[in-house]
Amino acid sequence: MFWYLLLGAVAIWLLITIALPVPRRIWAFSLITAKYFWLWLFDAVYLRKLWFAITGKSAKYQKLTRPVLLRMMCEDLGPTFIKFGQIIASSAGMFPDPYVKEFQKVLDRVRPFAFEDVRRTLDEDLGAEKAAHLVEIDPKPLASASIAQVHTAKLRDGTQVVIKVQRPGIIARCMADMRIMRRVAGWVAKLKKNVELANPVGVVDDFTKTLTEELDFRQEAANLDRFNEIMRELGYKHIHAPVPHHEYTTRKVLVMTKFSGLRVDKFEEIKARGIDGESKLVDGLRAWFQCVVFYGFFHGDVHAGNLMLLDDDTIGFLDFGIVGRFNDKERYLVTDYMIAFASGNYKRLAEIIIEMAGAPDGLDMDGFVKDLGETYSPLLRLSFGEVNYAEFLPGIQRTATRHKMRMPNEFILITKQLLYFDRYAKSLAPKLNVFTDPRLVLGMMQDIQKARMMADAKAKSQPSG
Repeated sequence: MFWYLLLGAVAIWLLITIALPVPRRIWAFSLITAKYFWLWLFDAVYLRKLWFAITGKSAKYQKLTRPVLLRMMCEDLGPTFIKFGQIIASSAGMFPDPYVKEFQKVLDRVRPFAFEDVRRTLDEDLGAEKAAHLVEIDPKPLASASIAQVHTAKLRDGTQVVIKVQRPGIIARCMADMRIMRRVAGWVAKLKKNVELANPVGVVDDFTKTLTEELDFRQEAANLDRFNEIMRELGYKHIHAPVPHHEYTTRKVLVMTKFSGLRVDKFEEIKARGIDGESKLVDGLRAWFQCVVFYGFFHGDVHAGNLMLLDDDTIGFLDFGIVGRFNDKERYLVTDYMIAFASGNYKRLAEIIIEMAGAPDGLDMDGFVKDLGETYSPLLRLSFGEVNYAEFLPGIQRTATRHKMRMPNEFILITKQLLYFDRYAKSLAPKLNVFTDPRLVLGMMQDIQKARMMADAKAKSQPSG
């Protein structure tokens, strides 16, 4: 009788853990981790190679390196972990190069989900009548990413569009993953010396906030509208984002105009077409700077897949699921940071960092200024092609840790977005340095001065309390 009761209790416990989102994800993580451990072991002792030989597939055998195994494991674990993989892919300065290159495969080439699920989501979210307005939907995805996949289609009037459809069940899975990650981050913060300076819990919280916003395509549609509005106000007729069709947009579905052109990392094709890649890059960067300076709103994920040189000779920014936003104080401090950085004024740079993050007890100000100079100066002295980006962001973190400082997230975000451009700038414009190029720096100084004058004029026009 006892054993029957025990067996029944275990069965009930298993059913409960499988039914609840967080325990179910822990089970999934454990099983998938075990799967890849055994796969690694079989490959390490050549059993996997032997199996390929026995089955006559020797020509297809490739050794499973750690980056490949980790990338495959993240794909199996699902969207949350793929998003972290995309961070690795776009952060050449923070992770080893083999991992960066391997995870570039998940920027827009994640395993697709079935077209039947696409149809089901369209019918459920738009309603069968509205969904029928979307015709000639290509069953083959144009792109498949961590949050959603994209299909080309047409409206009934012949307008070419793309449809972005969210992965089934992704919201519940991501929220469960975030709760697990936050708990793990809390343990790490307590156990690891100096790790609190990197603020792992804060990193997970920021990631959760960003991911929650990214999972609502109505917000992305609003971001697209906002960017296009800003470009019009700034007078950029040749820089734009896709225009959303709000009548076909829900939390899980986004329909927008289709862009035709080349990703900025299609270097040989850009060269073959005779396109001036450097001038396009400078235009795109200048527009991005001005978004920060005048509006505190900017594209927060400018990897190569999200920037296109379009067939009509314009520049297209894609994927506005992640945007950065600064309030007036943050915008002022960030623009001060950019001026101090570009002018090599590391004492002022240190003061700005302290103003935003606070100063730890006993800070050696002279030493902090000296270390900031050693870390940042290569970006002013060298071209994109010469800078060792594999050392830059880790160098910032080492400087912060050495002086018991926590680098403000705003500065890391801005610097990281600029470094994203490096992936294609090295080939499009190897001699360009965005921090010293007069087309950018002088323009940036003028923009900042104009923004300050506008802010002062606005402040003076406000009635006093």
